[in-house]
Amino acid sequence: MGGCEFQRDASGNSTAQVGGCQLRQLSRTCQCQQSVYKPTPPSRLSQPGHPVQHVPPEMLLKPHSKIQVIEGAKNNLPDSEALKGAVAIQELTEGLTADDLLLVLISGGGSALLPAPIPPILLEEKEKLTKMLASRGAAIQELNIVRKTLSLLKGGGLARLAYPAQVVSLILSDVIGDPLDIIASGPTAASSHSVQDCLQILTKYNLLLNLPKSVETVLSSSPSKPTAPEDYSHVCNIIIGSNTLALDEAKRQAEGLGYATLILSTAICGEVSRIATLYCQLIRLVCLGFAGLGEGPLSDKVRRNLLQLAAELEIPGLNLAEFLHALRGLGPERPVCILAGGETTVQLQGTGKGGRNQELALRVGLGLHRAQAMETSSTSGRCEIVFLSGGTDGQDGPTEAAGAFCSPELVDEALQEGLDVEAFLSNNDSYTFFSQFQGGHHLLVTGLTGTNVMDIQTILIRATERS
Repeated sequence: MGGCEFQRDASGNSTAQVGGCQLRQLSRTCQCQQSVYKPTPPSRLSQPGHPVQHVPPEMLLKPHSKIQVIEGAKNNLPDSEALKGAVAIQELTEGLTADDLLLVLISGGGSALLPAPIPPILLEEKEKLTKMLASRGAAIQELNIVRKTLSLLKGGGLARLAYPAQVVSLILSDVIGDPLDIIASGPTAASSHSVQDCLQILTKYNLLLNLPKSVETVLSSSPSKPTAPEDYSHVCNIIIGSNTLALDEAKRQAEGLGYATLILSTAICGEVSRIATLYCQLIRLVCLGFAGLGEGPLSDKVRRNLLQLAAELEIPGLNLAEFLHALRGLGPERPVCILAGGETTVQLQGTGKGGRNQELALRVGLGLHRAQAMETSSTSGRCEIVFLSGGTDGQDGPTEAAGAFCSPELVDEALQEGLDVEAFLSNNDSYTFFSQFQGGHHLLVTGLTGTNVMDIQTILIRATERS
């Protein structure tokens, strides 16, 4: 999360201050600094703590830059350094006048970089509560509702502090549906949630009766209704990047490579094992079509299973019936590419190392293996199948990989190396598996990409023989 404050001095000259920024916005902050006339020190920038060698050169500040960099939120978790950055941003914002313009750059990870808990809540208490919610499978939307309820700067707090200055926020969305008040916990957006929403989430994950006294104090004194949108008339929020834009470009690239390409959804969400089942069933349906079995009792059964699963998952905006109708028109003449995006959740049961994308790829690989073993008509043997899942920011969980890819052959090939896929999955240890399997060949390692618009899944299917 970051910002530039544009001012004019007594002579009318423009001056600027950079208020704080997430790593994905570092290059944009550099451009912002270069585009104004006279940067006024001290300028401040808050970014995740990454070793310099992992940061692309174009994202580094120029020598003698007047921007003060505060690194924090290692592994996307709030810490004392991130708190320092939040305090610096708060100090920069307070005292602005109607003659000032605060330019804010926001992207995923901004929540962890702006930890300013409402007193008497301590940072450690808020961090512990966030970790407990995440470990119990809370979605990013739920996490951010709780975060902003307990924060001074989230939930529109930064915009309220900046008043009466004008505020312009340029936003990269890492949240399904691009809700302004949820992305980075909405520092410049009116909250659409109340304290009751926070209480319902805490109840859902059995945490309401185990809260620190300080959190209870804040919740009991919080406004019962969200702040009125008219209180934010001085704010302009603009989405400049999203999962939809990323998938549209991926579709264009795939079609250029000769693939018949369909976008399933930009809002894939739910527990990773159930999403893996959804993808495996879709792959099975395409392979049945390639084998000339697209119409018949077996395909009808797969369609029914898919429609039932989609109804249970309640993926926002997904019209699966329409998508399945489009699949009927695809034949084996052209390879097929199915694209999807969103953000899944993982229910932690083990102590291994991994990320949701690597776990999804490993679960799809296991599902395809099981389907192939049960398939009597050998339809999957008529297709080459590759499934990939990756985070657009280049980092999947606390690992150096962005994600991983798999094929139906993965399980058998892993067994030949003495690797038991199910054992790794039971320990949520997908990164360790992919690191050991074939020398890490199936890991997707891009390095930090400089952006974050959630995850992308790609399914590639090519017919190998015709019926």
